[in-house]
Amino acid sequence: MPLARGRRRPQQDYWPGFVDVLSTLLLVVTFLMSMFMIAQYFASQESSGKDTALARLNKQISSLTELLALERGRKKNAEDELASLSITLGAAEKEKARLQGLLGSAGEKGSSADQRIVSLTGEVDEQKKISSQALAQVELLNQQIAALRRQIAALEGTLDSSEKRDRDSQARIADLGQRLNVALAQRVQELSRYRSDFFGGLRKVLGNRDDIQVVGDRFIFQAEVFFDSGSAEISPEGQAQIDKLASALVDLEKQIPADINWVMRVDGHTDVRPIATAAFASNWELSSARAISVVKHLIGRGVPANRLVAAGFGEYQPLVNGSAEAEMRRNRRIELKLTEK
Repeated sequence: MPLARGRRRPQQDYWPGFVDVLSTLLLVVTFLMSMFMIAQYFASQESSGKDTALARLNKQISSLTELLALERGRKKNAEDELASLSITLGAAEKEKARLQGLLGSAGEKGSSADQRIVSLTGEVDEQKKISSQALAQVELLNQQIAALRRQIAALEGTLDSSEKRDRDSQARIADLGQRLNVALAQRVQELSRYRSDFFGGLRKVLGNRDDIQVVGDRFIFQAEVFFDSGSAEISPEGQAQIDKLASALVDLEKQIPADINWVMRVDGHTDVRPIATAAFASNWELSSARAISVVKHLIGRGVPANRLVAAGFGEYQPLVNGSAEAEMRRNRRIELKLTEK
């Protein structure tokens, strides 16, 4: 006859805790896989731009380092949970042994004890199964962390390689810049030599006149050499002077090597007295029109148009300050400057 069933002890339910642990681990693994794919994507984009790739790699390494620290903490929590489960499992084993001992001395409670043992055995088996799954998840997590560490090492290697290429590129750029500066200095020096020869020859052609002078790298004509007061039409005497200038420029164009990209800049300047006529609203228009008239006449005498530039400065670039007639006369001028484009 079966023994009367004793009151069953309340059983502890560990399953929700393990479900939470496993859910957390699954989310972490999914997150880490996403980060791994993002890291792969950024690594593949490294070649598209050195500066952008370097910034992204640095940011990725920082993010992965933080994730690694976070997952280490989660791993520690999982290990603590496993330790707690092991303690619970040990307690269940002790309870099982205690009940088996009671079986020998209390036969009347044997049936109840057997049932309790079966129940506890089932719980223990279930806990073992959950523990095995948790250990498998922890092992998978360890593998993911190891893979992330390898990825970080690969990214660091790529970053080092990019930094080395950047240093090499900077060195090459510096070398090219230095060589370019030397070449430009040589071109400027060569152009200065042609300018000096040209101005010297032009001085001989035009004669020793007070209204024509050389100041630095500019050849200066007083406006009266070419134009009447308030006019942009070249006078007959001015045309004769410009014809001499055109001949000198044509000869110069043949002498300067083709790889020197030079131009003759013709600048018009006026004095400070304002002008307001039907033809010219201000000194800007007058100075520009005079420079253009000189350029057009030079083109008509065979000077290539691509070697000429016309510019008007009005009264805003005086040679001397003052309102006396002699000072204003010096400021009314046409300047020629041989320069590079």
